[in-house]
Amino acid sequence: MPAPIVVHPPSPSGGRRVTANGRILGLAHGLQDLAEFLRRLGLDTDNLRFDDPELIEWRRGGPDVWH
Repeated sequence: MPAPIVVHPPSPSGGRRVTANGRILGLAHGLQDLAEFLRRLGLDTDNLRFDDPELIEWRRGGPDVWH
């Protein structure tokens, strides 16, 4: 089963599209933006691991790639 959160490849204009179960959450420009999207979904972002492959699928670069 794929991860429910997908952080898509960096866009040419900057940032990465974030989807949850196919629904667009927004365009993140860093981990702070991603954390806010996940908080709005009801996730406990204080205890969340951004490198958890069962929760987040990173496409073309991990948590340190935004451009």
